[in-house]
Amino acid sequence: MSAPPHTSEIPRVTEREARRVAEAAREQDWRRPSFAKELFLGRFRLDLIHPHPLPPPDDVRRGEEFLARLRAFCETRVDGALIEREAKIPDEVINGLKELGALGMKIDTKYGGLGLTQVYYNKALALVGSASPSLGALLSAHQSIGVPQPLKIFGTQEQKDTFLPRLARTDISAFLLTEPDVGSDPARLATSAVPEGDDYVLDGVKLWTTNGVVADLLVVMARVPESEGHQGGITAFVVEADSPGITVENRNAFMGLRGIENGVTRFHRVRVPAAHRIGPEGAGLKIALTTLNTGRLSLPAMCVGAGKWSLKIAREWSAVREQWGRPVARHEAVGAKISFIAATTFALEAVVDLSSQMADENRNDIRIEAALAKLYGSEMGCLIADELVQIRGGRGFETADSLAARGERAVPAEQLLRDLRINRIFEGSTEIMHLLIAREAVDAHLKVAGDLIDPDKPLSAKARAGANAAGFYARWLPGLVAGPGQLPRTYGEFHPAGHPDLSAHLRYVERSARKLARSTFYAMSRWQGRMETKQGFLGRIVDIGAELFAMSAACVRAELLRTSGDHGREAYQLADAFCHQSRIRAEELFTRLWSNTDDLDRRVVDGVLAGTYTWLEEGVVDPSGDGPWIADATPGASTKENLHRPIR
Repeated sequence: MSAPPHTSEIPRVTEREARRVAEAAREQDWRRPSFAKELFLGRFRLDLIHPHPLPPPDDVRRGEEFLARLRAFCETRVDGALIEREAKIPDEVINGLKELGALGMKIDTKYGGLGLTQVYYNKALALVGSASPSLGALLSAHQSIGVPQPLKIFGTQEQKDTFLPRLARTDISAFLLTEPDVGSDPARLATSAVPEGDDYVLDGVKLWTTNGVVADLLVVMARVPESEGHQGGITAFVVEADSPGITVENRNAFMGLRGIENGVTRFHRVRVPAAHRIGPEGAGLKIALTTLNTGRLSLPAMCVGAGKWSLKIAREWSAVREQWGRPVARHEAVGAKISFIAATTFALEAVVDLSSQMADENRNDIRIEAALAKLYGSEMGCLIADELVQIRGGRGFETADSLAARGERAVPAEQLLRDLRINRIFEGSTEIMHLLIAREAVDAHLKVAGDLIDPDKPLSAKARAGANAAGFYARWLPGLVAGPGQLPRTYGEFHPAGHPDLSAHLRYVERSARKLARSTFYAMSRWQGRMETKQGFLGRIVDIGAELFAMSAACVRAELLRTSGDHGREAYQLADAFCHQSRIRAEELFTRLWSNTDDLDRRVVDGVLAGTYTWLEEGVVDPSGDGPWIADATPGASTKENLHRPIR
């Protein structure tokens, strides 16, 4: 039987169709409580995160034992400077990690993995990432978004038995979604998977395939055309990387993470058994988003590691570097930066550990918490690295090799800044994370009043929505007027004798959560169907929520450390400093909700796109090379050398 003709042209979709695809992919229901969801609704549910959840002792023992082995490996066998210099992770390092079991950190022991918790997986990534961010990226891409995680959640038992033992010990995996002209808008996905007998035939091109150059197994998202017996849609497949018709056409090079094996992969008539499809047809995006619910925690985990190292370097350097008769740390301008690094690192670790422990317990829905952790960690991590470079001065701008060549300590501060910068872009850019989190934050409103602002809904649906909304808001709005944050002795256990008063910060969080919810409601009433276009406003709403979540996590972690007798007084000091800094940022964001340049910015953008200001571009030369803005991704046989090199 001949196969139906395939097309890998980029689908032409309207803005509304693109939103429909994204909406269909998101998890619709909230079966478990969510601290962050409640926070955006103006309800400060401290009981969902306090007392701080703790891992079982056996998980701690196994996790700490592995961290000790991993630390020894990183200290003796990983040369981060060599990886940076040669832009490649040595094969013997990757093979050493395989022998250590690091490929199977999150894979169950019955499949040959280590079965670590999310908490200890993140601690391991922070440790490895401090030795080499590229190595951390390899392990994260393999386990956080690569083949193991979607198989763990959606795979059949046969698929788990077939692939997980390989992935735990020998095989590296990669996740292939992005295409040359398809980024955060998956409705335009062009790679096709056409049913043919008991197989699917894949055609298309994937871009920025982290681990793709060295991978043994791939998760590939491709569009199955709708046909008789096939509902079609974007679908996930496990694909053997050495299958005939797969060509790694390029190994990409970047500003940072120079050791990552990231490439361009072409599929030409690649046959994939139907048994290797993950989940049903059309479930690919839902699988990807669900995988990322916890997978996103790996990025902020490595930002925590970066913060810890930055604090160490800032402390050591600023104590010995003297200017005007005193160490630079004693000058207020530098001291403020050191305080920011210390306090923010404490808060980032609090956010990641709390979110990870909640993921391990599986009591709460953490889709918003994980997204906030990724957003906040990537943004604050970059600020920490930038402040470290500033503290180091000219030496911060100088490469580690150059410092060593002239006899000084080889501190790769500028490399850290370059390596961390990508975190604000991949696994959901900051702008996309704002929209994703904002959509979840207003979900309760859309459930009761969405039909009121949907122009496509009939009057009967709007009438029903109006009745539902009236009932919901009659119950919800009165709760936003007053709350425990206005009572001076609320959360008193967070003000133990001899410690800073964290209860005042929690009362601020409670009051601010109600204020945030009131602001959101007012904006929805004001803009209604145009709310989704107010991306500046929505971004600030989310950023306020991130600050409130981070303050909550920092206070809860400080109290945990105090009651466990582990640096409690110092933890309270760091949490207090962070909350004061965070409150200033939150207040500025509240002001900017209604006092901003959003409308003016839109007019300027209109002028830029219309060519009104091209005179401003005169007086320079453009060093860019020739070529199209977006490479041609027309399906067909590859004409390039295959750069795929599996590591054995």
